[in-house]
Amino acid sequence: MSGPLAGLRVIELEGLGPCPLAGQLLADLGAEVTVIARRPGPADPADINNRGKRSIVLDLKKPQGVEAALRLIARADVLIEGFRPGVMERMGLGPEVCLAENPRLVFGRITGWGQDGPLAQTAGHDIGYLAITGILNAIGPADAPPPPPLNIAADYAGGTMFLLLGVLSALFERSRSGRGQVVDAAMIDGAAALMGLIHGMIARGMWRNTRGANLLDGGAPFYRCYETADGKYLAVGALEPQFFAELSRLAGIPAEHAGDRMDPESWPERSAEYAALFRSRTREEWAAIFAGSDACVAPVLDWSEAPDHPQIAARGTLQQRDGVTQAAPAPRFDRTPAAEPGPPPAPGGDTEAVLAEAGYSPAEIAALRRAGAVS
Repeated sequence: MSGPLAGLRVIELEGLGPCPLAGQLLADLGAEVTVIARRPGPADPADINNRGKRSIVLDLKKPQGVEAALRLIARADVLIEGFRPGVMERMGLGPEVCLAENPRLVFGRITGWGQDGPLAQTAGHDIGYLAITGILNAIGPADAPPPPPLNIAADYAGGTMFLLLGVLSALFERSRSGRGQVVDAAMIDGAAALMGLIHGMIARGMWRNTRGANLLDGGAPFYRCYETADGKYLAVGALEPQFFAELSRLAGIPAEHAGDRMDPESWPERSAEYAALFRSRTREEWAAIFAGSDACVAPVLDWSEAPDHPQIAARGTLQQRDGVTQAAPAPRFDRTPAAEPGPPPAPGGDTEAVLAEAGYSPAEIAALRRAGAVS
């Protein structure tokens, strides 16, 4: 393994969404990530969140499977799991048990609602976490229901990234104290933490409680998307005066619009005017006009177009592996660069190798198989 996290041992309990992405990002940067899966199966090249990991199948309903998991955890630096509160404890793998086995362990937990509170045991998804934090109500046009922003805002930005922040922070603290600890990453907490700028604008009276009427939600005519002549779209983000001046020069917007551009009363009329302007040319014609400028305008590309954008292609941000488009490891490091990620493993494909590294003999592994504790 190479990368800044080479030598870091991570155990990941198989799950969905934010936890597998966290494991993928750790593996991308060189960590040795071993997934404890539920059942064996074939390798899937499209299972991007499992790339570069190893996989072992353990039946955690059997005591021998739990014992094997604890053997792995005893050698690990980090454990990450995304179950509802109490599930790990019921399996015999709660923080108290794991930290008694390995006092240096960082035990990372990711849930939607958090480990406590009235909704802690309730099912949920990204859209619900955004709903109760006030974020969802701020997204979309005023005359339509708020649209779900895929599942990136709460699941991944508020969940995965804050789990990683917590795990890496606990590892830094461990370097001084020598002790592990539990990290409680809740998607509602992380998503809310991302909204500091907006909460500050609300406090200053700079944000109205109406969708599509504010600086960053599509209300401002110089920060929104416009349809072009060919039915495609252009993203305009000329927030600062100098960038708006460049937008105006290249698009033919009247220079006097700069004088009252921050007046919300002018926005509806200007938005209609700019919409007509941008419908006068195709997306590619506008992209050529704004190419290389500081007007902060970009073509809105679809999934198939994005890898061929000159900036994306120059950095190799999106790559093809086994016919599957996926992002390169990020961020990048000059002294300890990450290697090209390995393919997703077959669930359970590394069972014998992982158990052997944990000290199991061939005879002990065979006994585990007879007991049905491993597959």
